[in-house]
Amino acid sequence: MTLTAKGISISDEDGNLKWSTPSLDSGVGALQLTEMGNLVLLDQFNNTLWESFQHPTDTIVIGQQLNVGTFLYGAASDNDFSTGDYRLAISGSDAILQWHGQTYWKLSMDTSAFTNSNYIVEYMAINRTGLYLFGLNGSAVVVQVVLSPSDFRIANLGSSGQFIVRSYSSTGWKQDFLGPVDTCLIPLTCGKLGLCTDDASSNPVCSCPSNFHGGLQNMSGCLPSDSSFSLPIACNSTKNGLQSNSSSVAYLRLGYGMDYFANIFSEPVKFGVNLTVCQDLCSGNCSCLGIFYDNSTGSCYVLEDQLGSIISNTGQSSLVGYIKALVRSTPPDGKGGNNSNGTRKFPTAALVLLPCTGFFLLVAVGFLLWGRWRLSKRRDIKLGHPSSFSSGDLDAFYIPGLPKRFDYEELAVATDNFKTQIGAGGFGSVYRGTLPDKTVVAVKKITNLGVQGKKDFCTEIAIIGSIHHANLVKLKGFCAQGRQRLLVYEYMNRGSLDRTLFGSGPVLEWQERLDIALGTARGLAYLHSGCEQKIIHCDVKPENILLHDQCQAKISDFGLSKLLSPEQSSLFTTMRGTRGYLAPEWLTNAAISEKTDVYSFGMVLLEVVSGRKNCLTRSQSHSVDDSNSGGGHSSSSSGSGLIYFPLLALEMHEQGKYLELVDPRLEGRVTYEEVEKLVRVALCCVHEEPGLRPNMVTVVSMLEGGMPLCQPRLESLNFLRFYGRRFSEASMIEEETEQNDLVLYPQANASTSSTPSDSRIYYSYVSSQQISGPR
Repeated sequence: MTLTAKGISISDEDGNLKWSTPSLDSGVGALQLTEMGNLVLLDQFNNTLWESFQHPTDTIVIGQQLNVGTFLYGAASDNDFSTGDYRLAISGSDAILQWHGQTYWKLSMDTSAFTNSNYIVEYMAINRTGLYLFGLNGSAVVVQVVLSPSDFRIANLGSSGQFIVRSYSSTGWKQDFLGPVDTCLIPLTCGKLGLCTDDASSNPVCSCPSNFHGGLQNMSGCLPSDSSFSLPIACNSTKNGLQSNSSSVAYLRLGYGMDYFANIFSEPVKFGVNLTVCQDLCSGNCSCLGIFYDNSTGSCYVLEDQLGSIISNTGQSSLVGYIKALVRSTPPDGKGGNNSNGTRKFPTAALVLLPCTGFFLLVAVGFLLWGRWRLSKRRDIKLGHPSSFSSGDLDAFYIPGLPKRFDYEELAVATDNFKTQIGAGGFGSVYRGTLPDKTVVAVKKITNLGVQGKKDFCTEIAIIGSIHHANLVKLKGFCAQGRQRLLVYEYMNRGSLDRTLFGSGPVLEWQERLDIALGTARGLAYLHSGCEQKIIHCDVKPENILLHDQCQAKISDFGLSKLLSPEQSSLFTTMRGTRGYLAPEWLTNAAISEKTDVYSFGMVLLEVVSGRKNCLTRSQSHSVDDSNSGGGHSSSSSGSGLIYFPLLALEMHEQGKYLELVDPRLEGRVTYEEVEKLVRVALCCVHEEPGLRPNMVTVVSMLEGGMPLCQPRLESLNFLRFYGRRFSEASMIEEETEQNDLVLYPQANASTSSTPSDSRIYYSYVSSQQISGPR
């Protein structure tokens, strides 16, 4: 090892460079090993240039953090310390073991792990009491594994693919934690296609499945017993080998009572299909190396890119596995049919028959393809979608993480040809559908994306589909055929918040409102700080907050603004964030940030408190009298009977009359302190200057009670008084117009109103459903 002004370099005995630190910003002045074990390079002013804690390989120690988006990589073997195929990844919700990108274990699966899904993971660390996944800047524990106290502990990803935590004491090293415990869950325990059986002593027993044989002693895996078959290599492999499209394909059955490590972590590529369809899907995909088929549900799982070990499943299972094999054109040993010189004899009959057979085979294939094309065209006409559709229009490229892809025909059948519409908005209409496995879904038929390319569309869908949180509506799949764009979401059986909050049904109790507010805040906090790519929603409002059982709130339509072209986006931003939810920066063309969503959330929070729209006439509200609505305050109401509720909330805050703001239907069932908390948080969120608004992680903490409530800055809320006056002016203009049976659209013609242009946009009387929701 050599230390120079350029950094550290390590060479072998012959002087060949094996490793070095990356290029540094300035010259190295010193090397320091801290008491925590961190190796640090310093410049002449003692500024840190490089540190080993920020560049882990396969191990972390106490005091070191493994942040979200970083990895530990296991060594290739116990004697080869180059990077192997196993890695430990930290996501926003878990610590995950992967092999060639395929998940085979999660920390939260372990029986000793305690999980709190209310927070977003920021980093993993070990300390003297255990293994932890922390969130909220280290103040919240998302996953914890409590271990016996130890002052020195390491966490290591071994070359075997197991994640191990060890502690050291006077008696030596002790294993504190191991995951996974069942070694048969590790992808290469028995080599490629080796059958792993876990015996009573937890030691794996390796064998080859029927129809296979091989050398399990050297972990080389299993091969087809019949030498006329060979295993294909995936088309995205860097190695050379036979491709599945270069030979005829057969499937070697594994039989029942077997499973594969990745099946539990992956979704079937198809539901409700027969075995032939499942095999055809694999045959047409050169990266597919095998399938597992569920006879009971018709679910089709594919094994892609790399093949690991097979798991012996002694429990009742309806899964049956098949491994794709290529049929060799000649025996691999070259015997048979050779003359004395070693050259192969070719039968005379074959010279005559083969050309004829090939000709007739080509004719038959031509007729088959022509027939399938005609059938596809008839289906297109029957379903009414464009003739430009192609079932393979997405096969030309591969995007990692892309959710399940549906055919247009599948979704047309699932929705009964888009019969039951359950919503409509700026992006299109939403229909209720039922998949073959009886799962109820919401299918959004997008109509306003212009001519956006399939690959750009799918790239954004891959980002959206990779986001999973308890308070975000899950994207289950998509369809992109021809010019059609459809998204498949989980179905939320209680509809959108606006229907429940403002409707005539049963009143939402205060605890339900608090749960909805907290769930929405957690979802936004995850979008802003828990994703690999920050997502700004841009349209937070009750129509885009959906409710499931027990009023669980989930945010919909996050990330969809990324699907717009620049031209569409510039037009849409003038209409987005409908009346009452637009942050001031939308109107002044200032930079849009996550604080824009914070403003919209604050406005929604005020509506949750009052149970009515922020911009609402008395006649539209439910039993609003002067005492409850603040009708005696001229600044917040006008003779027209219209009330700008955010200004009323500000005035009641200044006077300490929080109970005046509560939904009158909750009279006597909510305390002063409970209302004060929500109103103060809401007012802090709607500060005019984005920098004064709290971030959503802080909002969550205040709502949960883990952080003191912020104090609204009145000087940054004075703009509400201006909006209140403009609202009153606009309402009087509307009344005059209604008397003449006219509908006022201030944004359509500047000459129809004296209201400034920003106010015309802000107080547009186009309804929120006409503009952008619900979706």
